Amino acid sequence: MHAVKPASTAAAIAVILAGVTAALHIGKIPPAIPVLQQALGLTLVEAGFLLSMVQLAGMLLGALLGVAVDGLGLRRSMLMGQFTLCAASLAGIWARAPADLLVLRAVEGLGFLLVVLAAPSLIRQLVPARELPSFLGLWGAYMPAGAALALLCGPLFMAAWGWQAWWGLLGALSAVMAVWLVLGVPNASATPAAPADAAPEPWTQRLRVTLASSGPWLVALAFAMYSSQWLAVVGFLPAVYAQAGVGAVAAGALTALVCAMNIIGNVAAGRWLLSGQPAQSLLFWGFGSMALTALLTFSPLLGQAPLLRYAAVLLFSAAGGMVPGTLFSLVVRLAPNAQTVSTTMGWVQQCSATGQFLGPPLVAWVAAQAGGWHATWVVTGTASMIGLWLASRLGARAALAPPG
Repeated sequence: MHAVKPASTAAAIAVILAGVTAALHIGKIPPAIPVLQQALGLTLVEAGFLLSMVQLAGMLLGALLGVAVDGLGLRRSMLMGQFTLCAASLAGIWARAPADLLVLRAVEGLGFLLVVLAAPSLIRQLVPARELPSFLGLWGAYMPAGAALALLCGPLFMAAWGWQAWWGLLGALSAVMAVWLVLGVPNASATPAAPADAAPEPWTQRLRVTLASSGPWLVALAFAMYSSQWLAVVGFLPAVYAQAGVGAVAAGALTALVCAMNIIGNVAAGRWLLSGQPAQSLLFWGFGSMALTALLTFSPLLGQAPLLRYAAVLLFSAAGGMVPGTLFSLVVRLAPNAQTVSTTMGWVQQCSATGQFLGPPLVAWVAAQAGGWHATWVVTGTASMIGLWLASRLGARAALAPPG
């Protein structure tokens, strides 16, 4: 184990906050849709494309960008991602038509991937091996944290200063984050975990080795089973609340709290892994709890009990957070070698994006066929059952892997 300076902990926190900043850009669209509909004449179809563009980019480019990140350099990749997010968000201030935002959204998707694909591997280099599960648990909370902040702050900020100011603020935040990364995070090449004399493998070899290994496939498919149902449930909550007569501001706040609850599961997973809990057990609890709480949330079992249903969806998100918190830890353990961590993360991101892209339309189709949301638990329950089977396979595979 290499010696790690105390400053490395602060550097790892900077990396995690860079992920939260990137997630803010992803989460800025949902609360902005009503404003953009009035300002730019955005249609519902165009709004759907704005929401899914990042997932489409991840579906097509995740693994290839992961390979590029492994060869490009971890901190350099995160800097390029933040500058890309900054430029695209600032350019959005001058958007005059929905098509302008669609193009810029694709660019933001590229910047987002450059940030998040490099982060787990960089965190691995910055912190001691024993502390790695805790930090990767924190990293697993970057997306719900960013989404919750965007849902809470976006409507208030846009009501006061307009959507262009919201875009400008997030662009400036990415610029500040880039400076922080330059000043507070050492170059990966200077880290003992990545010796300068270790010649990187060709990108084709890294990709082939990653896709030929069972570990990356199991983690990626498990992540898809998680992300498909979590985004479907959380993404449609505002629509569910609107049908129940809840106002837009209150619906945003209620949904933001559900997102924030996911952070609890992520952090708890890191702590429990650190204390010696098997990854398989945490995945069992996560997927099993999601299946049960989705049933309670959407089925007629609770009858007319909105508070109990809301408590169930809070537990759905909180317990579900154990899944990404655990899977991020398994990424660095089950990658074929140290040079393929970002490539493995890219494949995980690609499968996760596929799940996010397919899950919400499937839930919407089932709701349309059933005449309501009461059958949603069938879709989420099926994903959880597949997740439980994958967890059993991952438990056996992780038992053979080095600790980190």
